[in-house]
Amino acid sequence: MSQTLHLQDQTANPAPLGLLGFGMTTVLLNLHNAGIIELSAMILAMGIFYGGIAQVIAGIMEWKKGNTFGTVAFTSYGMFWLTLVGLLILPKLGLAEASSANSMTAYLSMWGIFTAFLFIGTLKLNKATQFIFGSLTILFALLAIGDYTGNPVIKQIAGIEGIICGASAIYAAMAQILNEMYGKTILPLD
Repeated sequence: MSQTLHLQDQTANPAPLGLLGFGMTTVLLNLHNAGIIELSAMILAMGIFYGGIAQVIAGIMEWKKGNTFGTVAFTSYGMFWLTLVGLLILPKLGLAEASSANSMTAYLSMWGIFTAFLFIGTLKLNKATQFIFGSLTILFALLAIGDYTGNPVIKQIAGIEGIICGASAIYAAMAQILNEMYGKTILPLD
């Protein structure tokens, strides 16, 4: 007699961790871009540890759950934060030349193109996720244009838009946490 064992995945949803790592770090950096706070060790540390490492961990956890979109998004954006901090601190340590405006334009444009493709994928997901990726695509475009033109007003507008983008990711994370905890919709995602 043969028996089949069926295992049920009981691991936690890693998306709120990734969304919070992305959202909180994005809000803080864009408070700087909007001209509200200075660029300091606080933003760089958030970029390394919460925006960077925590998102990579969330991406690996999404891989374990078989979620390709979550794996690619969280791991990639975690690496985005780590590379961004590297771009800022490597020149200060004397390990590399500072990136030119053209280099940063190329960097931000590549991330914007990548994000635009992920946005297309979100059209099969909930409205909150669509908003996060749609607003992030716009954010990368504004940042790239700001670096290309050197126009501080565009950077400031990007900062305001980035605060909205980051806040939307925080909202989506909190919605997933609270909806799961209460077993009903506390904060809607659609």
